[in-house]
Amino acid sequence: MASMSSGDESLRLCVFDLRRGQTEGQELDKILFFHPPELDVSTQLSVTGLSEGLITFTRLFSPEAACEVIEAERHSHVFYEPEPDIWMVMVVEKNKDTGAIWRIEALRGMLKEVHSLFVMFHGSVRALLEKESTGGLTRAQLYPFITDYLSTFQKRSRSEDCCCDLFVGKNLQLPNFRETTLSERGTVQMLTLSRDTALEVQSLVQVLESCAANLRCHSMILFQDLLVSTTLSPDDTVNLFTFAVMRLTSQALLSSDASSWSHLRKGTGSSETSSRSTSAPIGSIDSMHHVIRPLQNDKWKKGKDGFLITDIWGLESGGSPDSANPTVWLQQTQERVYLLAYQYKSLTSLLLLPKTDIVHGGLSAVKQQVIEQASLRIMKIEEKISRGWGGENAYHVKGYRYLVVDTDLEVSRASPSGKVATLAKESLLALNKLREEVDLEKSRAKGQERDLDICIRAKNNAWVIARVSRGKELYMALEKASDTLLDATDAVGRFSNRYCSGAFLMD
Repeated sequence: MASMSSGDESLRLCVFDLRRGQTEGQELDKILFFHPPELDVSTQLSVTGLSEGLITFTRLFSPEAACEVIEAERHSHVFYEPEPDIWMVMVVEKNKDTGAIWRIEALRGMLKEVHSLFVMFHGSVRALLEKESTGGLTRAQLYPFITDYLSTFQKRSRSEDCCCDLFVGKNLQLPNFRETTLSERGTVQMLTLSRDTALEVQSLVQVLESCAANLRCHSMILFQDLLVSTTLSPDDTVNLFTFAVMRLTSQALLSSDASSWSHLRKGTGSSETSSRSTSAPIGSIDSMHHVIRPLQNDKWKKGKDGFLITDIWGLESGGSPDSANPTVWLQQTQERVYLLAYQYKSLTSLLLLPKTDIVHGGLSAVKQQVIEQASLRIMKIEEKISRGWGGENAYHVKGYRYLVVDTDLEVSRASPSGKVATLAKESLLALNKLREEVDLEKSRAKGQERDLDICIRAKNNAWVIARVSRGKELYMALEKASDTLLDATDAVGRFSNRYCSGAFLMD
């Protein structure tokens, strides 16, 4: 990854509302978030003002399609409009000498992801602005939330065995072409199950939902960082899966424990870090707002009963014990639900119950039912999956480095990152460029499905391949220098037949 200094021009990220700050002297009112927060007000206004000008200018030529990217000599300006007139803009410095080469859609994917996660916990930005017109509530939620999200990209120093804090240690790492070429943000990675195991999982899902008695509920089951089962819509599944992999799975908890231990070993107090990392220069942020920080690290642990617990939500004054439990917003049902997470070794089971249907103490009763009726099944399924699991290289296919994406189901599968790392830089750069071309073609198609078949010889004689067919995408690098175009085409055909049900065969 390429290091981004928080004090220079390497990265700027802002969220602003075009409906606000249109009166002279009140321009600052439109800014809802800005990184780095320590930059002076004039610089922040300059960035947002330029972004607003570019948005307005491009609308003259394309009023129906929002501006997505502006390439300047020294910077890339990446735009995303998640809600009407709410804009997120990332300005990234171009510096090929440091390997800071990004695919624009990968950067937009970060903006889309952080907004989707924010909505899942806090609701839409526009709804918050309507709830409290000064913008203080919105800023109070956005600043710590995006700050905590960005902390997942902070640089880890192996020599010091600690994480350099993004806002006091200077280094922020954005995923560059090495991390994003054969991965797809905004998708889930499924675990492949045998038929008998799949039937046992289906039975477990029914038992979990019966633990809620007559209450409507949804569930999700993960093994390590892979999805086993879900009853949620694809969009809700992606959001909850992303959060679970970041903070809830067994691997996330292990990572959190290691991070916490290293901070203690170095004598860095977490409270000190938190106070500095959420500072913001805009005076309208009201410290009296009740701020929930669901992405904050080191805040989840496994309780004695197997359920994951956290103090992030706290216990609101005068509220019931249930008010201390995590809640999320589901797009599919347009309702807020309680999130219960039960974990046995590598298996994490999530149960979601409508907040409006829970009476006083109702969650405790559901938890008890899960322990009594489902815990033994969970234990047996975890042990069965673990016995058959091939480890981190389970989905490695010898001779191939690949990414398969189903855009309709929002599911992807790829070569293990350790195997992708063996590719030559030339192969990755060529594949990154190829993916940019596919991104451009998809943008031109304006949502219409278009089949693509592109095969390019890289400088190191590797073949980089992209095939798009009926909502499915395949990206591949083949580094056997002696292969001809016919050999590469045959290799793709064999892969498609065996692992993709023939989805990418040539007609």
